[in-house]
Amino acid sequence: MVGSVPEADHYTYDAGERRPVEVLVFAMAPEHVDEFVRIDHEIWTLGEAFVDGTQRIPFLSKEVLLDDRRPGEVTIVFVWESLAMWQHVGETSTQKRLQASFDAAFTHPYTLVRGPDDEANAGVHRITRFERT
Repeated sequence: MVGSVPEADHYTYDAGERRPVEVLVFAMAPEHVDEFVRIDHEIWTLGEAFVDGTQRIPFLSKEVLLDDRRPGEVTIVFVWESLAMWQHVGETSTQKRLQASFDAAFTHPYTLVRGPDDEANAGVHRITRFERT
């Protein structure tokens, strides 16, 4: 290892987790990305965070990623508390309600490039996390 190791109070390391990870990739015209991200947060993030039937936010984190090499592509990564929580939020009536709200607010064309029907989604898990504090 190069350099000195920082003291443990500057980071956390968790191992032995098994947190389900969901990856969604969307494509749209680059000029609509900022609006997509804003409306996604207002409708999907908050709608799934505070869905009925849960005592707390059912996911540990949600990140939105942009790749400068692929203008117009938006990648969303959820780390769910558990598969049961993900499935609860994924209940059909909840998803249809949120999708209808999103489609009413974001009127531009977009495509789901990768999502819940991909084989890897139900099998990808976070098993460790190193985080700066």
